[in-house]
Amino acid sequence: MPSSPQQPGGRRKSVPLVQSVDRAITVLEILAKKGVAGVTEIALELGVHKSTASRLVAVLEGRGLVEQLTDRGKYRLGFGIVRLAGALTVQRDLAHESRKACEALAADVGETVNVAILDGNRVINVNEVRGPAAIAMHNWVGQSTPTHATSSGKVLLAFAGPTDLRALLGEPLQRYTDSTVVDLGTLERELDVVRSQGWAATVEEYEVGLNALAAPVRNHEDAVVAAVSVSGPSYRLTVELLPQVAERVVSAARDLSRRLGHLD
Repeated sequence: MPSSPQQPGGRRKSVPLVQSVDRAITVLEILAKKGVAGVTEIALELGVHKSTASRLVAVLEGRGLVEQLTDRGKYRLGFGIVRLAGALTVQRDLAHESRKACEALAADVGETVNVAILDGNRVINVNEVRGPAAIAMHNWVGQSTPTHATSSGKVLLAFAGPTDLRALLGEPLQRYTDSTVVDLGTLERELDVVRSQGWAATVEEYEVGLNALAAPVRNHEDAVVAAVSVSGPSYRLTVELLPQVAERVVSAARDLSRRLGHLD
C-alpha cells in the first residue's frame, strides 16, 4: 500500500485539513457564482452535511470573506475578498501606473526617478526613469538598498506603522559614507520629521556625491505602499534645492496615489 504524502521533516500531511481548505474555496466559488446562498444550498452544492457547511461558512465569516444577510438568513461574499483583490490590483497597477508618473516627474526635474517598495528591512526598486540631465549609468530596478541610508527607505520606514526599528534593522547599522545615520535614536527622530513634513531626504548618505529625496505613495486604504524618489549629483541636486524639488516629488506621489484609488 502506498504511504501517505509527507511534509518536510517527516510529518504526514493532514488530508482532512486539505479537504477543508478545498471546500472553503468552493464555498467562495459558489457565492461568486450565485451571488447569495443559504447554508442548505451550499451543503447540497458541496455534497456535505449541513453542519459541515455551516462550520465552513462560520470560519469564512470570521475572516470577513463572507457575510450574512440578516434579514434573509443567506450569505454573500464579504469585503475581505475586496481587500485581497485590492492588494493584487495595487501591485499590478503600481508597476503600470508608476511608469507614467516617473516619466512625467523625470521630465520635470531632469533627474533620475525611482519607485520603491519595502521588503523586510530592505528597499526594492521596481521602476526607474532617467531625466534629460541624468548621467548615472547604474540601473537600480530590482536592486535592494538599505532603508536607513536612502530617502525611499526612510519614507517607507516612517509610514510603516508602529515599528520596532531595533528588531527590524538590527544593530549596528551599516555605514556607507561619513554622512550615513548609524544611530537608531537619531534615525527615529529623522523619521518623526519625515512624517511631519511628508518627505525624506538623504545627503550623500548612501553614496558620496549623491543626494536624493522621496515621498510616500498611498493606496485606496490610505496605506503607504511605495515611495517615489528623485536622485541626482550633489553639485546639481543641492541641499538648498531639496525643498523646492520636494514639492514636485510630493505632487507626483499624490498623483500616483490617486491613480491607485487613494482619495486625498
